This record gives sequence, structure tokens and C-alpha cells, in this order.
Amino acid sequence: MSAERIASVGPAAGAEAVVAVRAAAGRGELPRAWRVGGLAAVLAVACVLPFVLTGFLVFQFTLVLVYAIALLGLNMLTGYNGQISLGHGAFFALGAYTTAIMIDRWHVPYGWTIPAAGVLCLVVGFLFGIPALRLEGLYLALATFALALAVPQILKYFDEWTGGSQGIVLSKPKPPWGLPISADQWLYFLSLAVTIVLFTLAWNLLRGRTGRAIMAIRDNPIAAEAMGINNPLYKSLTFGVSACYTGIAGALSALAIAFVAPDTFNIFLSITFLVGIVIGGLGSISGAIFGAVFTQFVPNYAQDISKAAPWAIYGIFLILFMYVMPRGVSGTLRVLVYRLRQRQRG
Repeated sequence: MSAERIASVGPAAGAEAVVAVRAAAGRGELPRAWRVGGLAAVLAVACVLPFVLTGFLVFQFTLVLVYAIALLGLNMLTGYNGQISLGHGAFFALGAYTTAIMIDRWHVPYGWTIPAAGVLCLVVGFLFGIPALRLEGLYLALATFALALAVPQILKYFDEWTGGSQGIVLSKPKPPWGLPISADQWLYFLSLAVTIVLFTLAWNLLRGRTGRAIMAIRDNPIAAEAMGINNPLYKSLTFGVSACYTGIAGALSALAIAFVAPDTFNIFLSITFLVGIVIGGLGSISGAIFGAVFTQFVPNYAQDISKAAPWAIYGIFLILFMYVMPRGVSGTLRVLVYRLRQRQRG
């Protein structure tokens, strides 16, 4: 399609043209019936897990769901919009502290604190994204890196609200309506429900006109702007939505762990999130799940293998993943499915 033709069909269609290659056949997608059946099977297994696993494993899988939400938010920003962030640990902390302060200081029911954390992080992320519009690539990464460094230190100076270095201790919410399940099981199902809702919203957002515009900015910002896409607005909105997802994840984390402290939200958390989306697969919704599993379990396995040098083992795992699956887990699976279908057609 020529440049004149692209310009004549309008911003939405133009954005679709920019990302047409990515939407073309050959991405290795499974047939719709297989995808629906596989998703139903995954959800069925997810609902059964809390009843067959120990309490500690239920807690770990709750954190997998929490990390999946955070990684999906970061993936929308980095994988789909091309903005590199090393500061999403700050939004995770903001969401966690919003929930902790509202419950501990204001005695607000925990159910209301989750959307409140998301809205607050949405506003903060959008406002942070406005001055960040002047920055791109490594310069934007450096600015968000500074944010991740500053927030934990700032939290220590408001003792009356944040508890200072000691943090805030919470009580895990009890199951409502007299449900015969434990607190860990209830938090797992709550996190699962929030995960399903947020993943569905992200799927609809990224498949629509807004998603095509977001990806067009990533692929070629100059061409996207020439076709009438408001780059500053879409980039700021993407930053805000990404922060919103991460803040909701932080709120769920505060409920699941029942404790927040500034030192738990250090810069390593932000780097871990970035590693998670690369391992799972950039520009992939399902990649957030794979990345969350890696984020939660691989460090624990590394520590089991060598208590003297667990991060050395973690580094080896990371190198192996990048060597074997350079496209991430989701991208590698997509390539394998595509090659399998090509063989069947041949």
C-alpha cells in the first residue's frame, strides 16, 4: 500500500496498515475452537488448583496471578507501545501502599481499595507520561529508573502514613458469605477473578482501533503521526493504563502478603518485571502468564539448587531461556505452531 493511499484512508485505517504485517497470517495462531477449548481447560485447572495444593503453593500461585497483571501492564507499555520502563516497581509500591493505608488508617473495606489503587496509579502514570514524552529509548528508561530509586526512599519519610522503614502489617481478609475456604484460597480466587477481567479488557483494547494506534506508534512514530494519530495522547494514556494495571497488582500483593515495607519495592523489582516480559514474550498477552511463572518460581528453584550462589543459578537459567527462546516463551510457541501447521499443509 502506497503512502498516499495510507494517508487517504484516515488515522484508524492507517494505523492498521502500519501493523498489517504483524496481523497477517503466518503468526502461528491456533484455530479458534482450539484456542477457546484450551482457554476453558486452563481456567478449569486454575479453579481446581487451590483445592489440591498446599497452602503455601496456593499463596505462590496467587503471586503468579499478581505478577501476571503487573507484567501485562508493563507489556502494554514496552511490548505494544515501545516505551521502555525501569520504574514500574514504583507503581507497584504505590498500589500496595494505597491499599495498606486505606485499610490500616482509614478502615476502608479491602474490596474498595483495589480500584482506588488502580485509579490513583492511572492518574500518576498519565501525569508522569506527559513530561516523559520528551524522552525516548534509554533516556526514558533512565527517567523511570530514577523513579524506582526515589519512591522507596520517599515512603520512609512519611511515618504517620506509611509506617516508615517498619512498614504496615495487615490481616488477610476472611472469605465472605461464610464460604468454607481458607483466607489464602479466597485471595487466590479474588486474584484470579481480577486477572480474568483485566486480561479480557486488555485483549479487547489491543485488538481494537486504540490498540492498532498504540502499535503503530511503536513501529513507526513518524508515520503514525503523519497519518493523524495523536502520539502524545496515546503514549500518555498507555503509560497511565500500564501504571493502573501495575497498581492493581500491587494492591492484590499487599492483601496476599499482608505486609508492605519500602525495602520490598527496590529497583530489583522493576528489573524483575522487565525480565519477566522478555522471558514471556514482548507484545504478547499470554506472555505475561509465562513471565509471571518464571518470576515467581525460577528464583526459588535457583535457591534450592545452590543456597550459596542462587543468583548465579538464576543468571544461568536466564541465559538458557534467552538462547533457546529468543522470542520469549509465547513467541517460541507461536513459531512452533506455525511450523507444525506448515508441515501439515505440505
